[in-house]
Amino acid sequence: MHQTVTTALDLLTGKYVFPDRAAAAADAVRERLAAGDYEGLDEAALGERLTGHLFDVCADRHLRVRLREAGAAGRTGQADAAAAWAEYLRLTGYRIARAERLDGNVGFLDLRGVSDPALGGRAIAAAMELVAHTDALIIDLRRNRGGAPDGVAFWCSYFFPDADTHLNDVYDRGTGRTRQYWTLGHLPGARYLDRPVYVLTSDFTFSAGEELAYNLQALGRATLIGQTTRGGAHPTDAFAITDTLEITIPTARSINPVTGTNWEGVGVKPDLEVPAEQAFTVAYRAALRHVLDTATAPLILDEATEALREHTD
Repeated sequence: MHQTVTTALDLLTGKYVFPDRAAAAADAVRERLAAGDYEGLDEAALGERLTGHLFDVCADRHLRVRLREAGAAGRTGQADAAAAWAEYLRLTGYRIARAERLDGNVGFLDLRGVSDPALGGRAIAAAMELVAHTDALIIDLRRNRGGAPDGVAFWCSYFFPDADTHLNDVYDRGTGRTRQYWTLGHLPGARYLDRPVYVLTSDFTFSAGEELAYNLQALGRATLIGQTTRGGAHPTDAFAITDTLEITIPTARSINPVTGTNWEGVGVKPDLEVPAEQAFTVAYRAALRHVLDTATAPLILDEATEALREHTD
């Protein structure tokens, strides 16, 4: 057990994006180790206790010690792990659970994760094509647990006119470099411009799902409705401690070019705070009111009128 904890601390101090915090956390854990706090624990219990002790110092929700999944890289190999992940994305629609046109010509996207566009780009483009001609759009991130920063940039690019919007920066400790993320100059399909976008959030929304919401909010491109998100802003890698235990360590940090900071530890705060289960209804009503104020086609006006009646208490 002593060696397991020591290995975890070596990885923490060598990889964590905040070296000072890593050193402080390591010192605190070493004191507990010397006091026997980790004796007699199986790996699952050890991981849970270490995670709590690291959080006490670092307050970082991405920093975790946990059992490795059956197909984790290192036991099956990087190539096998990448193939398994690609297959998971394929079988889950690249984390796009729903893409549809609602009555009143309101688009709706339910995103459970954020796929790398190298894998899910065609699915993202197809979803955006389905809602391209709607008069307002709702993006549901209430069950979104994260994904790829490149995927966030790909999604965001649909809501800005060109390649000139600076979305996010990510500083990487290992290289000492900061990568900038900008909107893309070319996209498959039409952009979604000059129409309102409503983003639904919950206290379950995490990581790249939070970045998508944060970017759109910071740039004034979307209205966020729901609850404050979970608060994990740091890109993370997993490192093996043993064959069956791993530590996930934030090796980089996000820096928003508008706010100069990120949502780590505080979450993304909605513009309109309501219980998560009510967020869709509130957003749909707002979208329908916009349609009734701006649409001219009788069919759309009739649909919007009826839908608003059905969703009004």
